[in-house]
Amino acid sequence: MPTPFVHTLDPVFLTLGPLQIRWYGLMYVLGFTASYFLVRHQIRRHHYTELGKHFENLNLVLILSVIIGGRLGYVLFYNPGYYLRHPLEILATWEGGMSFHGACIMLIISGWLFCRRYGLDFWKGADIYGATIPIGLGLGRLGNFINGELFGRPTAAPWGVVFADGGPVARHPSQLYEALLEGVVLFVLLWAVKGRPWQRRPGWPHGSVLALFLVAYGIFRMVVEQFREPDPQIGFLFGLVTMGQSLSLIMVIAGLLLWLLRVRQEKNRGGSVAVASDRKRP
Repeated sequence: MPTPFVHTLDPVFLTLGPLQIRWYGLMYVLGFTASYFLVRHQIRRHHYTELGKHFENLNLVLILSVIIGGRLGYVLFYNPGYYLRHPLEILATWEGGMSFHGACIMLIISGWLFCRRYGLDFWKGADIYGATIPIGLGLGRLGNFINGELFGRPTAAPWGVVFADGGPVARHPSQLYEALLEGVVLFVLLWAVKGRPWQRRPGWPHGSVLALFLVAYGIFRMVVEQFREPDPQIGFLFGLVTMGQSLSLIMVIAGLLLWLLRVRQEKNRGGSVAVASDRKRP
């Protein structure tokens, strides 16, 4: 039986005097940077002039939304009792504790409010930005692996990893499973859909990429949660599912409902255009 890999990776990327640059924080920076350039390229390629005018400000709003929403999501979903007793520690983001579900909720709300404020097409913008999210997700999971956190359940698989905080047993490197599914596979899936001519046919209106992201991410996350160690302060809800699976199921349902809503709106819009065209005929 092969000897499992023992995790001894240093979470610190670079030390400059009293300043430490950690891999996890670096992954956030790389994710934001990649998203910035990809979105800017898409805006120029498709001539989204109005969105381009507000691009820099919208980017700043969305970056803050990821950080604030991710932190508040962790506080509310995963450890509300602790932070009610220690409210000032909510600000201690350097100690860890971020939730993508919280970040996603904040991203959608802040993006919608921004687009409404400046008269932008939210659904078009959501598709452009949504297609770049897997980059940050994949990089973030690599950061989790380097940190030796959010590891999986015990396994006898030859690729099992012994984590310092996980005891002497080998565990699933669930962070890498998530990096593969939520990062690489989801990115390829969304970009295979985005920009295709048939995306603009009935059934693929603007907003479809966002809907597909919610559904696919939710499914991938629920699958990986089967291998991931539940959060110790929560365990299994109702003795069956993890908090991550519960929140991801809600994402899947929300994505399906969004898809149906956008298809219905597109059909109604098409019908209205057809009626208006008939009225103009002599």
